[in-house]
Amino acid sequence: KKASAMAAVEDEVNELLDEDYDEKDEEEEEAAEDAPAEEKDAAQKEEGHTPTGDEDLEAMKASLQGMEEEEAKLREMQAEVEKEMGGKAKGAAESSGPKEEVDTRSVYVGNVDYAVTPEQLQSHFASCGTVNRVTILTDRFNNPKGFAYVEFLEPDAVQHAVLLNESELNGRKL
Repeated sequence: KKASAMAAVEDEVNELLDEDYDEKDEEEEEAAEDAPAEEKDAAQKEEGHTPTGDEDLEAMKASLQGMEEEEAKLREMQAEVEKEMGGKAKGAAESSGPKEEVDTRSVYVGNVDYAVTPEQLQSHFASCGTVNRVTILTDRFNNPKGFAYVEFLEPDAVQHAVLLNESELNGRKL
C-alpha cells in the first residue's frame, strides 16, 4: 500500500511539474512575441537558431522604425525649445545670415590678453547688445594670437562696441 501511495504521490507531483513547465513555456513564447526584434534575435541565437535573411530584414526595419520615432521626438523637443527661445535656438557656431550681414554685426578686438576667455569678452561687451558669438583666434598649437572677433545679434550694437575702444580688460587696453 505504501509503495502504491508513494507512486501515486510521485505521479501527481510529476503532473504538477509538467503543468508548471508547460505554463512557463507558454509565458516565454508570449513574451517573445511581445519582445523587440533584437531580444528575439538574441534568444534565437542562444537556442542555436540562425535568423534568415527575411528575419534579419524585419529586425532591421523594426530597429529603423524605432530610431525614426526617436528622431521625430527629438525634433519635436528641439522645435519646442526654439519656440520658447523666440526662434533663436541655434548654437553659437552657426551664424544667422550671409557672411556680409554677419560682418556688419561684428567687431575686431585687438590687444586681447592671452588669458582672457570668450566668456570674459562676452561680459565686457554685454552692455553694447546681445553677443551672439566670441571668437578668439589661436595659432596651430591652440595658443591665443591676441585678438578676437565679437559678433552681435543687432547691427546697432557695433556702434556701441566701438565706444569701448581703449577700454581695459585684464590690465590691457583693447
